[in-house]
Amino acid sequence: MKRIFITGFALLALFQARAQNVPADSTSYKSNKLKLEEVNLVSSYYKQDGNNSAVTGGIGSEHLTDIANTIDVKLVKYGQTGIKHTFDIEAGIDHYTSASSDMIDLSANSSASSSDNRFYPSLTYLRENEEKGRTLGIGVSSSTEFDYQSFGGNIAFSQKTKDRNGEFTAKFQTFIDQLKLIEPVELRAPGSEGYESANRNTFAGTLSYSQVVNKNLQLMLVGDVISQNGYLSLPFHRVYFADGSVHQEKMPDTRLKIPLGIRASYFLGDNVIIRAYYRYYTDDWSLKAHTADLEIPVKLTQAFSVSPFYRYYTQTGTKYFKPYGEHTASDEYYTSNYDLSKFDSSFFGMGMKFTPLNGIFGLKHWNTLEIRYGHYTRTTNMTSDIISINIKYK
Repeated sequence: MKRIFITGFALLALFQARAQNVPADSTSYKSNKLKLEEVNLVSSYYKQDGNNSAVTGGIGSEHLTDIANTIDVKLVKYGQTGIKHTFDIEAGIDHYTSASSDMIDLSANSSASSSDNRFYPSLTYLRENEEKGRTLGIGVSSSTEFDYQSFGGNIAFSQKTKDRNGEFTAKFQTFIDQLKLIEPVELRAPGSEGYESANRNTFAGTLSYSQVVNKNLQLMLVGDVISQNGYLSLPFHRVYFADGSVHQEKMPDTRLKIPLGIRASYFLGDNVIIRAYYRYYTDDWSLKAHTADLEIPVKLTQAFSVSPFYRYYTQTGTKYFKPYGEHTASDEYYTSNYDLSKFDSSFFGMGMKFTPLNGIFGLKHWNTLEIRYGHYTRTTNMTSDIISINIKYK
């Protein structure tokens, strides 16, 4: 936790020095020069525990910790024709430790993946014609860690209705990934050195429509189609068969996912918002899931609000899952990863947002400090906790 606060305050001080030279914001002024619009600094700490690690075949510790820091910088300028150009630059770095990954090599009780860092920068450009209510977007991203490299790209189009109360959005994303095939030590070929690699490709299309129904109610419908192909197993997951033999997890090399969701926001007066979300998910690995989410932000004073939230999730589990020691040689595909088993889960917690008139700690442009805590539990006896801090410059 100490590292989180050190990082947040160091970056806050750095940007405060920059803020001394930025003119006061004006909603009527449209700058033709590139202007710093908003900066978000987010730090989080995550911890989980359980006893169904897929690395050891569905038994063993799932203890994991993760410290994440991200910075998101938004720059805006208007062209001579009134077109708004927005550049969103984001970079994040995680450091995690995983007790289960440390069991890939049972004899050494240590492996390259027992702890690791992940670096994930991204850049998004938006071209918005505010007069026509039309926006075009394009973005690129990457993610790098010891055994995983991913490159992503996306394009998006949105169009508001004539009365500006509705908006249609279409988005296409692709991720091209490469994995190092780190096998459990007892399954490696004698004398093998280094790691082979495999590809995984993801293509996702999203359609959404949002509508302001009246002054109190807003709705959004979202539908996705996600297609994956390539190596979709995880190479260091063990599967123990009923005869006592150990195997490497084996899953199909294609997967089609279809999530459908609806989101609603109801403004109950000036100080209370009820936000609700429901999603249905299905895929061709026979996994079906329902998610229901409720969050109620309440403004207690002009500068302070709280947001209690609760999310319920249930899934049927994929037909390829069986617990430790239950798969047989007649199974074409097999996994003992409890993320793909039948379970129910709950996630609940509270957010607190501070927006003092004179800024956070008297720093005028740093106008928002938000702290969120959440506790997660699921019926496979896995629990986790996460706390995050978000400081906003605007």
